[in-house]
Amino acid sequence: MLYNSNLEEIIFNRHEHIRSDELIIVSGYVGPSPIERLDSLPFHSTVIYGMYGAEGVRPRLHNSLVNLQGTIQKVNIYYSSLPVHSKCYVWKNHNEITHALIGSANFSTNGLTTPYREILAETTTDTFNPLNEYITRIRNNSILCIEATVRDEVPQPTEDQVRTDYCRMTLLDPRTGEVQPCHGLNWGQGSVRGHHTIPNDACIPIRAAHIRNYPELFPVKQEFPLSRISRGRSHRDNDIIEMIWDDGVTMEGLLEGNNKIDGIKYPKQICSFPTKSLMGIYFRRRLGVPDDAGFTRQHLDRYGRTDVCVSLLNEGVYYFDFSVSEKQ
Repeated sequence: MLYNSNLEEIIFNRHEHIRSDELIIVSGYVGPSPIERLDSLPFHSTVIYGMYGAEGVRPRLHNSLVNLQGTIQKVNIYYSSLPVHSKCYVWKNHNEITHALIGSANFSTNGLTTPYREILAETTTDTFNPLNEYITRIRNNSILCIEATVRDEVPQPTEDQVRTDYCRMTLLDPRTGEVQPCHGLNWGQGSVRGHHTIPNDACIPIRAAHIRNYPELFPVKQEFPLSRISRGRSHRDNDIIEMIWDDGVTMEGLLEGNNKIDGIKYPKQICSFPTKSLMGIYFRRRLGVPDDAGFTRQHLDRYGRTDVCVSLLNEGVYYFDFSVSEKQ
């Protein structure tokens, strides 16, 4: 069998249909959210971050994985010293492979939840022995994430420098210098006028300049027929991403809406998933704004900054810096 959609649920439900007491995942790139979800499975899991051997790991992602390793009980996170770009999902029972999927889907929210972009295929039993040898070789050349050393983060740009992977996104309306009344942080405030939002909803607007200057951060939107994906959500053309904040908070998000530039569709805003209010509540906690209340420029000035710095750690995994130390 070959699968091109619902990959996340296939991986997390496969143990219900086969004999298994262990899951081993080798993935070129990984994200914190699905790793955390592995802890809910009824057996132990191993995740090996394959491209550490070629590229290392970004310190901010590393810190998130190390913190996660300290909270989960049934998952070990390893970094491969061999450069590995493959994606293998292997179920074992009494140390023998009973089922395996291989393909192109990284073990990240983005890699598992975008229909038709990635595939996973079942392997035949005659491949189990060479696959086990392959997995064992990688495992024997891997270290626990908590034992790894990482290189320093790339220095932040000075005023006359530009980094294409590090975008400052204002939380103000560039035309007025104020927080927008019914969009951005105040997206949900439009609900009092009958919009489809609720008061705590919030988003970070993606403007045309962001897209033109940071094409790697904000990719062209994918077009798919309406398809049912994980956790009951209908997927159209909104990519699910993982968001790691500077204070260690993680959440899932969407690159959603339509920003048409030169006839091509790009996302219009970043919001939290599965509800847009998660981001709004998060900002309210950091800025000291009561639930359901609107944001003003004064709230941001009092906090100490009016933008968020966004960078891409790996495929579909983003870092959001709202720390005062990184203020304008």
